[in-house]
Amino acid sequence: MNAHEIDYQILGEEMQYVELELDPQEAVIAEAGNFMMMDNGIKMDTIFGDGSKEKEGFLGKVLGAGKRLLTGESLFMTIFTNEIQGKKHISFASPYPGKIIPIDLTRYNNKFICQKDAFLCAAKGVAVGIEFSRKMGRGFFGGEGFIMQKLEGDGMAFVHAGGTMARKELAPGEVLKVDTGCIIGFTQDINYDIEFVGGIKNTVFGGEGLFFATLTGPGTVYVQSLPFSRLANRILQAAPQGGGKDKGEGSILGGIGDVIGGDRGF
Repeated sequence: MNAHEIDYQILGEEMQYVELELDPQEAVIAEAGNFMMMDNGIKMDTIFGDGSKEKEGFLGKVLGAGKRLLTGESLFMTIFTNEIQGKKHISFASPYPGKIIPIDLTRYNNKFICQKDAFLCAAKGVAVGIEFSRKMGRGFFGGEGFIMQKLEGDGMAFVHAGGTMARKELAPGEVLKVDTGCIIGFTQDINYDIEFVGGIKNTVFGGEGLFFATLTGPGTVYVQSLPFSRLANRILQAAPQGGGKDKGEGSILGGIGDVIGGDRGF
């Protein structure tokens, strides 16, 4: 194996975290902000790229890391290495309520394609890059589902799903239509495209966006019920305007009480 072989345990229910067991000189990579806790003896370093190609020249590392900018990620990643004798443990936490999904890349022909903000951590040796679409139309209309990340190698990787996770096994030619934000990831055999919802009423009044993804089998698809973009939008919509507390919250009258009380500008 090229990637480090690590043991793991996923703990928790709604707000999960994954605990990784590192043997001496074993290491794990992660995006900034996912770290939770670690034993003494594990060294943390910031590296250029993902550390999967240590023998690659500087220009190759620059190009590989530069591609990550297209997904909105940093040029740098964090690597955690057990530098002393004995097994040590390190944990990475979910960013919001949901599930952590272990991905054994050897089961998917050493490649898995995932949503750009789904990646949590992986064994050192797993390459984290971007998956370009073959059709430019997806770039203009696909929303958060266009530029996907690809995880390549023969080690373990961990991705995060918001809310409840659904795993779908698609037969050859079977089609699944999904909101682009609800995609967690899929295997490399899945054919991915963007489809227009269609219809004036659907477009204007549907409230579900103009496009959704069509995923065609054979292959495996992971879907999440609560993408972060949807969660953030609901929080913003519920936030009281002007920073004040909504006095009608929790009452039977609700917002009507604020109108009578003059808090709505009447």
